[in-house]
Amino acid sequence: MTVLVIGASSQIGWFLLPRLLATGEPVLAMSRHPRPGSPGITWLHGSLPDRVPALPSLSAIISCGPLSHLADWLSQASLGDAPRVIATSSMSAESKRDSPVPGERDVSRQLRESEAALAGACERHGSAWTVLRPTLVYGAGLDQSLAPMARRAMRTRLFPLPAGRGLRQPVHADDIAQAALAALECPASAGRVLPIGGGERLAAAEMFARVRRSLPATTIPVPLPAWLLHAVQLALPRLRGPLGRLDRDLVADNAELERLLGIRPRPFRPEASMWLPSG
Repeated sequence: MTVLVIGASSQIGWFLLPRLLATGEPVLAMSRHPRPGSPGITWLHGSLPDRVPALPSLSAIISCGPLSHLADWLSQASLGDAPRVIATSSMSAESKRDSPVPGERDVSRQLRESEAALAGACERHGSAWTVLRPTLVYGAGLDQSLAPMARRAMRTRLFPLPAGRGLRQPVHADDIAQAALAALECPASAGRVLPIGGGERLAAAEMFARVRRSLPATTIPVPLPAWLLHAVQLALPRLRGPLGRLDRDLVADNAELERLLGIRPRPFRPEASMWLPSG
């Protein structure tokens, strides 16, 4: 078996590669920013959809990159075999479907269209596919949501604490990596879109408070009450989407994930190391 990991330098790839190595299978790791080679891993410089180097016969493809690019590449690629395909999407496909912000509804639509395009491209190759839809991802210091907030707070010693009643379910990148490997070994997961959230649902305000408590430096909490957030939305329409979501639940139902793959993601217990870029 040879497994191609697309987006191998991503936060999910950071945890996925060691787990793949432990299986003893040869791994091709493709990235726009490849790392030095190591035993069992061959790094390739490339990006989807049109800068992919020559590939050998593949048994599986695990993609941690943009779903639309993967679908575009697969729709035109010539693959010798019918590799098993595991890809990550986002729960934004559902959570932003009815957003009052047109741009967010477009994101939701594009994700769902990309999932459908991936299914069609895999059917063309005779490849079984599984799509994982994670919620808010954290764990390797490479995310664009909680990690930047934590690092900014360590620099400024100020930590904004927005009011927020909506539930959150942050999922560790390593739990997504484990789910991807489990899907490879589970024929029953083929042709399915599986939500994956963390093992705990908590209010957005509590999520931010736990990030603050995890920091190695003392920071001053700066509460941002609901009335102030509402005023900011009126003054800055571009923030209407992210601030408006603070009172909406952004969660996933892990029932199918647990039933099919046996994956039970961990609760949200952040540590300081999770906010520093890995590698």
